[in-house]
Amino acid sequence: MLTIENLQAGYGKVQVLHGISISVPKGKIVTLIGSNGAGKTTTMRAISGMIKPEAGRVTLAGKDITGLASHQIAKRGLAHSPEGRRVFPTLSVLDNIRMGAFVRYTNARPKGDVESDLQKALEMFPRLKERTHQLAGTLSGGEQQMLAMARAVMLNPEVFLLDEPSMGLAPILVEEVFHTISRLKSQGVTMLLVEQFAAAALKVADYGYVLENGRISVHGPASQLKDDPAVKAAYLGG
Repeated sequence: MLTIENLQAGYGKVQVLHGISISVPKGKIVTLIGSNGAGKTTTMRAISGMIKPEAGRVTLAGKDITGLASHQIAKRGLAHSPEGRRVFPTLSVLDNIRMGAFVRYTNARPKGDVESDLQKALEMFPRLKERTHQLAGTLSGGEQQMLAMARAVMLNPEVFLLDEPSMGLAPILVEEVFHTISRLKSQGVTMLLVEQFAAAALKVADYGYVLENGRISVHGPASQLKDDPAVKAAYLGG
């Protein structure tokens, strides 16, 4: 569904990614783990068009999206819930969620039943259902993370990029976020997940990649990576 081949990217003269390759099959959750500064968020930004790759190829459902602008990539069905949430603080919770379906309202993607999907999103995130008319900027960090996820789901995406959903959250909210990720998985959502809590990410994922200094050092089924001595020592506290 999503394929990254020999991707190179960075910022100005600083090259962060040195030719990484990742495959995200349809209906699976693939996680990308690594230490701070390894290049995880840069990978997500290069895939979704927030930065332009220097080399390599990104394909979505068999179509080349390398170097396209973010709005063009969204039209092709890739949703990105970025690090830091980035909700629209002066809009209501409901309007933030509706913004995720913008390209469906403009017929850039199949519209389908937007209102039904909206109700499903609110059922999935009951905290948001209680706060539909509240300004997004007044929500707690955990509620804003749920809002960013709900907004992305409203695209009805082919692939969902989820970057550091647990960042800055209390443990009880981290547990709630991963419960939601598990629900999305049960619904067949295809996802590339970047997460600082490697153990939680590998628990919910089907396959994992370890990124070190802009290169993939090891990859394999998530169940195997959890038991890999090097991975356990570096990322799982083993």
